[in-house]
Amino acid sequence: MPIDVSAALAAEPRRAEIGWHHKDVQLYHLGLGAGTPATDPDELRYTLESRLQVLPSFATVAGAGTAAFGGMGAPGIDVDLAAVLHGGQTVRVHRPIPVTGRAVQTSKVAAVYDKGKAAVIVLRTEASDDDGPLWTNDAQIFVRGEGGFGGERGPSDRLTVPERAPDRTVERPIREDQALLYRLSGDWNPLHADPAFAKLAGFDRPILHGLCTYGMTLKAVTDTLLEGDVSRITAYRTRFAGVVFPGETLRVRMWAEEGRVQVTVTAAERDDAPVLADTLVEHA
Repeated sequence: MPIDVSAALAAEPRRAEIGWHHKDVQLYHLGLGAGTPATDPDELRYTLESRLQVLPSFATVAGAGTAAFGGMGAPGIDVDLAAVLHGGQTVRVHRPIPVTGRAVQTSKVAAVYDKGKAAVIVLRTEASDDDGPLWTNDAQIFVRGEGGFGGERGPSDRLTVPERAPDRTVERPIREDQALLYRLSGDWNPLHADPAFAKLAGFDRPILHGLCTYGMTLKAVTDTLLEGDVSRITAYRTRFAGVVFPGETLRVRMWAEEGRVQVTVTAAERDDAPVLADTLVEHA
């Protein structure tokens, strides 16, 4: 079997020193659609260095790389990347991310689950600076055709959508050039830029990065229900349920509960086709 579970779990974490500057944060926020209107004080906290705060989802791109996949080269992991799907993402922040910083980031395989027809690899990246832990990322990676090895099935993170109407529903347009801008934060997959490559992958045109939708959604929740204060966010998770294309509109439905906001995200122009599901923002 291409996945040697024992070897993958026993492997020493990979270690890397990463750094970021306010320009990296600003570029990331612009890639999420921040800055419209450009002079809106609520948008300047994402775009102007003198007022800047950092969305916790920045942890997925900090260091100008794709931290979500930092453990795919671990011993015991030998899979066909064509069979790999990014199934879900969780970010837990231990304190607000500084605008400029340096950190040591470690990556490891935290778990491997057997889903029958597929395996799920949980890749964990943790970052700390001189003041202590900053964040923990868990990426759930589905590998088609690698299940059935008799391992644990793993926990279910499915959420039941509340039967009541959403407390808030907002729409967020995706610019035609948004994927081109977002990929400058580190994800250079041509699937998001090259029409010919997208057709080979079965799409009519390039799709938006799932982690861009992830960040856009967190910004929408922060601005709508958390008074624009990113420091209140403690954790954020989602399951990638479908694709969305540049030029379309995200419809973000939110249900507010004590200490958390449950969210669904759909593509408005395609009859509310699912984009993000089982999405939860935890906050103080």
